Amino acid sequence: MDLLHLAETIDRPLRVVAIGGGTGLSTLLRGLKQFAPVRDRRRGHRHETPVEHRHPGTSHLIGELSAVVTVTDDGGSSGRLREDLNILPPGDIRNCMVALSEDEHLLAKLFKYRFDQGELQGHSFGNLFLAALCHVTGDFAQAVQTSSQILAIRGRIFPATTANVTLTARMDDGSIVRGETNITQSKRIIEELRLDPPEVDPLPETLEAIANADLITLGPGSLYTSLITNLLVRGIPEAIAASRATRVFICNLMTQANESLGLTASQHIEKILAHAGDVGKLFDYALINTAPISAPTLAKYAREGQEPIVADLDRIRQLGVEPVTGNFFHEGEVLRHDYDLVARTLLTLCAQRVVAPQQA
Repeated sequence: MDLLHLAETIDRPLRVVAIGGGTGLSTLLRGLKQFAPVRDRRRGHRHETPVEHRHPGTSHLIGELSAVVTVTDDGGSSGRLREDLNILPPGDIRNCMVALSEDEHLLAKLFKYRFDQGELQGHSFGNLFLAALCHVTGDFAQAVQTSSQILAIRGRIFPATTANVTLTARMDDGSIVRGETNITQSKRIIEELRLDPPEVDPLPETLEAIANADLITLGPGSLYTSLITNLLVRGIPEAIAASRATRVFICNLMTQANESLGLTASQHIEKILAHAGDVGKLFDYALINTAPISAPTLAKYAREGQEPIVADLDRIRQLGVEPVTGNFFHEGEVLRHDYDLVARTLLTLCAQRVVAPQQA
């Protein structure tokens, strides 16, 4: 059954929650937003998606699109603002705002613009914009929602927590490394990741979105610093485990230095489950690329010690997760997921499960 037919069959638009961080989450959101309505700049109300952005017949397949974004970055512009102004790091949230914006081309230029001289050198405009709104509203989460309305984004963005947390990692030699930047620069293998302080809560709106979701995704993104960090926030893994949504892990295309070198697809899932604790099942499906990548691209990544993630499908099934395989990548200057195909695959999986009970 194709997506258009499914869109005509379901009795209401889908509620989608995408969890992650970094370029992986923003890439996924670019695909999902094509099926979601845009919100009114002044009142936050939804209105009709412009014709040029529609997928015919499926433009309102998603009724609510929410992104839950990690907030542990302590490097670059985000790290400087975090230290100087005592705010949460805005970088990953800024990227998600750009990805969900109605006029992404113009906003991408503005929000990604980095000053190259003076005291603002190295800062992006988008980070400064969020920092200013945070001080105007007095609350980071409110600043995110206000800026989202100004930019008329197609969805909602929630920081995983509004607590000022620091990542700590126990490495394979027993050493403890503090701070996301230091962790990613370490030459050791991460054994366990923690938050400091360890007991922090998500926004109530995040738990509500997860509880009401029809589709929940985790990934793609850096295994530890973009994905697992969200599951260290108290209540988030429990909410995912308790959800009746279609829950999908989106596996990365390549291994990543300092995060996942040598790990197979099933081992990614195992690391996530180990950090989530004994909460129950988190994933129904794992979306995994099984198509061959071109030799020049493989050679480029091999110079950094990276290689395609092994799709050990039988082991994934043994974990109680059903693999969804295919050609899910796009080759350009960098290797990325084909966000349009990934979004269509995710929505088809979800819609089929929503339709099945109705037809029973």
